[in-house]
Amino acid sequence: MRLQNKVAIITGAANGIGLATAGKFASEGAVSIICDLDADRVEHAVQAVRSAGGRADGYVVDVTDRATVDAMVADVMAKHGRIDILVNNAGITKDARLMKMTEAQFDAVINVNLKGVFNCTQAVAGIMVAMGSGSIVNTSSVAGTYGNYGQANYAASKAGIIGMTKTWARELGPCNVRVNAVVPGTVATHILDTIPDEVLNAIKQACWLKRTGKPEEIASVYAFLASDDASYVNGATLEVSGGISI
Repeated sequence: MRLQNKVAIITGAANGIGLATAGKFASEGAVSIICDLDADRVEHAVQAVRSAGGRADGYVVDVTDRATVDAMVADVMAKHGRIDILVNNAGITKDARLMKMTEAQFDAVINVNLKGVFNCTQAVAGIMVAMGSGSIVNTSSVAGTYGNYGQANYAASKAGIIGMTKTWARELGPCNVRVNAVVPGTVATHILDTIPDEVLNAIKQACWLKRTGKPEEIASVYAFLASDDASYVNGATLEVSGGISI
């Protein structure tokens, strides 16, 4: 098991890619710390991981609220004495074209997708530096690399994540704390529920594998980057999109 006895905080872990990641990490021997906003979903996710034989704890965390982030980190340290991995997976969308986007829509996405990543990373960075090891995995998006119609707020947040990833890789790398970003394409989660079939089919056709990704496929890449198999990978942005950018 590549993550045996590692303690891994995963944000946005109550469903979708985050839940798949919690299950994958637990299957690799880690204790998955499942963080999300909805208490019922957090509990359901914890029980799902435990029912599969894994170890998991759950916390209701708003990544935009530094006090709740700090409280979770303090409790994890009190219980486990270490934090080895952080996966900044939590994210939201509030799409609108530039001429229609409200300030509230813009601010909400930036606060969760960008400031939330800052809050969580800053909260654990000192612990990892003191340990002399750690892996931080940030979730960007192809929208952050290439832009996407109607997603100026989301694209800006995901582009910012790439910039922060490379900066933190420089700052924390000398302390053996690696920081990398995953750049997913379109993944089959509940976020796609509101997309019309004709639009979704067009997205699939734009991908050279002619399909959307599975949450488990992203989780497997997170597990690689979190593990010692990626011990010399730092500051990377790994696109996992089925080749949509080719």
